[in-house]
Amino acid sequence: MTVENTSIIDAVGTDKETGEVRLSIFAHLPWDTAHLRLLQEKINMYLGFIESGEIYMSYPGAKGRPLVIDVYTKFRPNEDVARFLMHAEAVVANYGACLRQGPSSGGYADDSA
Repeated sequence: MTVENTSIIDAVGTDKETGEVRLSIFAHLPWDTAHLRLLQEKINMYLGFIESGEIYMSYPGAKGRPLVIDVYTKFRPNEDVARFLMHAEAVVANYGACLRQGPSSGGYADDSA
């Protein structure tokens, strides 16, 4: 599952160290306008999953725990993406959750080795 499938939660789990419930998005595409639109749709779907309470029906262990949406990206965010993510963080906070972005496993593909 990836950012391209905007109707599915990619992964949900509980961080054993922090107790946070982590909802993951895997964004493997290079950054362009189409990718940003997909990411926005995917984040909105995750927010609907949280707001509707469906998360608690699908994942009862989430009750009473902090919720975090993790966006794992294959490519380092450019300035436009960074601005989008800052705005998205504020929107997600209005839903009582946090948004965090970081590299996919192995780091960013566009970083020099």
